[in-house]
Amino acid sequence: MGFMPFYEYLPEEIARLSVTRKATGLALGQVQTHVRLSREREERAREGPAELLSLSELVIAVWEHLEWKRVAHVMTERQMPVYVPGQDPRVGRREEQRMRRVAADIAAVEQHGGAPVEMLRHRVYRIVAQRAGSLGEPRLTVHLMASSLSEAAHRPWTVYGRPDGPYRQGEYRITSVEQVLPEPGELF
Repeated sequence: MGFMPFYEYLPEEIARLSVTRKATGLALGQVQTHVRLSREREERAREGPAELLSLSELVIAVWEHLEWKRVAHVMTERQMPVYVPGQDPRVGRREEQRMRRVAADIAAVEQHGGAPVEMLRHRVYRIVAQRAGSLGEPRLTVHLMASSLSEAAHRPWTVYGRPDGPYRQGEYRITSVEQVLPEPGELF
């Protein structure tokens, strides 16, 4: 019998936690700089090519921009000289919601006599592919969750490399694979 997998963190949760960690200890002016930079990133992502999946550079940029704006608003409203997650009521509520989500998923599997539960601690990776032998053509970009860099590099071929798929084995080659959420070095 196989394991029933559940994500410990969903991509949106990782994006929020990443912003919370980066904001910790920053003054309002510094947070406002991040609001501006994240807005610019979102604008660039809107102008870029559409991606194959709903998890995309644009979606990640929107999540992060909204979270930086929210942190700035909380700091202003609560008159925080520096951002302290323990003084931000939404941080605790979100963790409680995440724990309820995980518990509900586990309970649903157990209620139906399902397989044992496996908690997955995946990351979000950006995989970029280029048509073989062509530098000027548009690239294909996919964001997906995987447990490792090597899994992230392999999965697009298994998912999209079918003869009718966008990567069509042999026509495209992966030019880069990078972890984007959380950023490399960030641990949760």
